[in-house]
Amino acid sequence: MDAKSYWEKVYATKAPDAVSWYRAHLETSLALIERAAPDPSSSIIDVGGGESTLVDDLLARGYENITILDVSQTAMDVTKTRLGLAAEQVHWLVADITEAQLEPGAYDVWHDRAVFHFLTTSEHRVAYVRQVTHAVKPGGHVIISTFGPEGPTKCSGLDVIRYDAESLHDQFGVRFRLVESSKELHRTPFGTTQQFLFCYCKVE
Repeated sequence: MDAKSYWEKVYATKAPDAVSWYRAHLETSLALIERAAPDPSSSIIDVGGGESTLVDDLLARGYENITILDVSQTAMDVTKTRLGLAAEQVHWLVADITEAQLEPGAYDVWHDRAVFHFLTTSEHRVAYVRQVTHAVKPGGHVIISTFGPEGPTKCSGLDVIRYDAESLHDQFGVRFRLVESSKELHRTPFGTTQQFLFCYCKVE
């Protein structure tokens, strides 16, 4: 089963708050985005943000130029319904991030919580980094969150790769200056905990 079919099945069979990565508010992501882009006109892309509530909170904070990219149309439709008329203020892209057609230098902030760790082949990781390099403006900001060294080895039935700050930064290279990293214990809707790593980089 290809990635699109797999994730369509996941989102078609599970409620938004019944997946392990669900969080009512992505406080760490929001804080980093607000630091990176205090101007509400900043262009922000949330990769894998299909059913995430991040877009709700960004809109509530007055951000005006938000793009949500996800491989699942089903996930997108759930969020559009939730947002109602506010969905018209958002750019929606249904695509696999390793293959998406993105405009060059389009974004001030690239945010990804829990997509990159699913890229278990070097080919897909190289393609992903190429997309970031292409689509983020010079001087822009990249916020990536993956499972940390003590996080799960599988998620939603798929293998993942766990990272510490050094190994995650190594995937991106010297053009990405690591500003800071942190770890967070995420409590799942099922009462378990997962260690997430956040890396915040600036594109030189």
